[in-house]
Amino acid sequence: MNIRIKNLILIALALTVLSACDDVLTSGESSRTSVNVAINMPELPAGAEVADRLLTFRNVSSGKSYQFTPDADIELLPGLYDVAFSARVFTPGAATTTLRANTQSVNVTGASVALTLTAYNSIETDDLIIAEVFFTGTLQPSGNQYYGDDYIKLYNNTDHIIYADGLTLFETKFLTTRKYEYSPDIMDEAMTVQALYTIPGSGQDVPVEPGGYLLLVDTGIDHRVANPNSFDLSGADFEWYDVSSVPKNMDIDGPVANLDKWYCYTLSFWVLHNRGFKAFGIARIPVDRDTYLKDYLYTYEYDEVTIAGTFPMSQTAYRMPNEWITDVVTCSINSDYAWQLCTPALDCGWTGCGTIDKDKTRYFHSVRRKLLYVTDDGRAVLADTNNSTEDFNRMCVPSEIELQHTAMDIDGTPATTITYDGVVPMP
Repeated sequence: MNIRIKNLILIALALTVLSACDDVLTSGESSRTSVNVAINMPELPAGAEVADRLLTFRNVSSGKSYQFTPDADIELLPGLYDVAFSARVFTPGAATTTLRANTQSVNVTGASVALTLTAYNSIETDDLIIAEVFFTGTLQPSGNQYYGDDYIKLYNNTDHIIYADGLTLFETKFLTTRKYEYSPDIMDEAMTVQALYTIPGSGQDVPVEPGGYLLLVDTGIDHRVANPNSFDLSGADFEWYDVSSVPKNMDIDGPVANLDKWYCYTLSFWVLHNRGFKAFGIARIPVDRDTYLKDYLYTYEYDEVTIAGTFPMSQTAYRMPNEWITDVVTCSINSDYAWQLCTPALDCGWTGCGTIDKDKTRYFHSVRRKLLYVTDDGRAVLADTNNSTEDFNRMCVPSEIELQHTAMDIDGTPATTITYDGVVPMP
């Protein structure tokens, strides 16, 4: 057969296949599901106007997002979707606030789906925010997990000095990967926490300049001495230090100033959950330590379901009232995420490193808050919508590894690029 004729036949066959594919896609389009969304609005101040209403549907499998106004005719291909609503509230004589609502893993299938969301006025504060959480840790050249170089970075996202004195770092008691029916359910009023460490100071001892960071670390030493794949944290601002009552698990008191320990559940020493199954936050607690530990103890009950049967359980932790909390970052993994650990007014999403439990790719990575823009004077403005899914970049090279050009993998490959947020390079 003539080669030219053969090529023409192949092209014609290819076009026929593409046409058939188009028909399949068109047929698939006709099987879309109509989604009807009702939004329960909170009571708003007199004269308040709601604008910029937006619904976002994120396909859990593909990661693609689709946006609509609430009064649009919404049609989606079948699948599981995370759904978020946002709107701005303009009130005469008051600051503009943001309405938010969200729900996860909505099964969009069939001819139509009805969905009801309850909107909350987001809790927004003029305070520091969490810019980065490095919880995964590094690996030694032998492949063993190394502990002690985890850290959290706070950031001043405003245009004025903020004093960090008295700001408390906390970790949640519950896991994002294991949901129970707890009683009493206090989530609309407070978060349930199990570790609290407070920045010392009398009020103006710890200033953070606009665009400035505050580095809070597990152990403030040069970790490269014990692990050549780690980095130096001896220049951190503060470390959390625990006086351990377990002789074989003693903490190291580095040359860095210690945070004031208010409470921690462990008898040895606290480390960040290295798979990222917790929420971390900061708060301004208006009472002293002794008053807090006496008045904010929380006892809850739940059923433990096992192969052997169902057993009633009771545990204690501490309440952190929502109005005290200035920022929250929720962490989890794709395969095991089960629920949100706070009201959507504080955080209506989650971020993380890795996709499955014990994911070995998570090491040498952190979650970092996204860059919005850089001001004329060089100050980075970071995203802060109270939605960790939208606000954070996942699986980033940690900022301290970038700044120190230390190892970003088990092979000791040095980092060469410094970024604002793990993605956008600095000039």
